[in-house]
Amino acid sequence: MGFPLTLGTLLVLLVALIVSAFRIFREYERGVVFQLGRFWKVKGPGLVIIIPVIQQVVRVDLRTVVLDVPPQDVITRDNVSVKVNAVIYFRVLDAQKAIIQVEDFHMATSQLAQTTLRAVLGKHELDQLLAERERLNADIQQVLDAQTDAWGIKVANVEIKHVDLNESMIRAIAKQAEAERERRAKVIHAEGELQASEKLAQAAEVLGRQPGAMQLRYMQTLGVIAGDKSSTIVFPLPLELLKGVVEPK
Repeated sequence: MGFPLTLGTLLVLLVALIVSAFRIFREYERGVVFQLGRFWKVKGPGLVIIIPVIQQVVRVDLRTVVLDVPPQDVITRDNVSVKVNAVIYFRVLDAQKAIIQVEDFHMATSQLAQTTLRAVLGKHELDQLLAERERLNADIQQVLDAQTDAWGIKVANVEIKHVDLNESMIRAIAKQAEAERERRAKVIHAEGELQASEKLAQAAEVLGRQPGAMQLRYMQTLGVIAGDKSSTIVFPLPLELLKGVVEPK
């Protein structure tokens, strides 16, 4: 009675062993196969046969991973404290390196992204951090990509999401912007005064060469003032203006 039960158990174990030898990998997956503990080859996609007990396989996803870097405290080159977070886009190019060269490539890439973010941004001033994000994104991406290449990881893109400032720094930046606007307004006003003075000097030079033009300008001014009937105006008439009109006898 016990023999059929034992034979049935063996058959079940054999079937389970055969089924476990078949693995299916999707198009975006690869299997890193180890044979007796040593790397053998990378297999997939499709149907892959693994020898039970003798071979082990580690499944690796080759799709792009979106990694959210948590906010990092950064001290800029001009000693301003800010909080910066970013998004990293990376994927596995070499499944063998990603499994053998680093214990957990997801965690390793995340930690490296945090330290690189602080190191790169700390070399720049606050104005650059706010105005030159595209260049800083490219700098961070190049540094990360160079360091993760040994792990078979390709960092495709880096995007700085937010740069958070404290309230006192926001007020200081607002005051600085207001002062800059006032400075520009004063410069524009001074340039206008300079141009006006140059034109007045040219006009005075022309009027000085032509006494008749000076008389006409004087009479025009009298006409403008006479148009205002609200008050009586005593306008002195310089004798020099009469030289061109009345000739001495």
